[in-house]
Amino acid sequence: MEQPFSSSPCVSTRSAVKVGYYVGFSFITRLCQPTAMTTIYHNPRCGTSRTVLQTLQERGLQPEIIEYLKTPLSRDQLAALINAAGLTVREAIRAKEDLFQELGLDDPALDDERLLQAMAQHPVLMNRPFVTTAKGTRLCRPAALVDELI
Repeated sequence: MEQPFSSSPCVSTRSAVKVGYYVGFSFITRLCQPTAMTTIYHNPRCGTSRTVLQTLQERGLQPEIIEYLKTPLSRDQLAALINAAGLTVREAIRAKEDLFQELGLDDPALDDERLLQAMAQHPVLMNRPFVTTAKGTRLCRPAALVDELI
């Protein structure tokens, strides 16, 4: 197979990306959805997270899937994600987790730094799913909030 038509195989169009390849003497063009612009911070055991992922895929998106329990975010990554979503750290932490109570994170005197450290050390405390697209970042709870990002 010969090299793509240009050094960059994707050329933007309005709603899709045009990809061209030379095959022998014929030129084949196909449409593909951009993938780099959509990311889901996903927990496959969470029903809401699975629903949001399914919605993205049904709409033709192929998001980058970050299983944050396997690949935890750093304190700085968490802070940036939460800030991009326009949330407070308390809004982004899973208060329903037993660990939340066990660590005493329900203490209103704890500052954001302590909460971020706890989330970085114990990724199960991160609420989910967060989704980032070209339209922004949201905590998609309930799952229907993902529609605002598509």
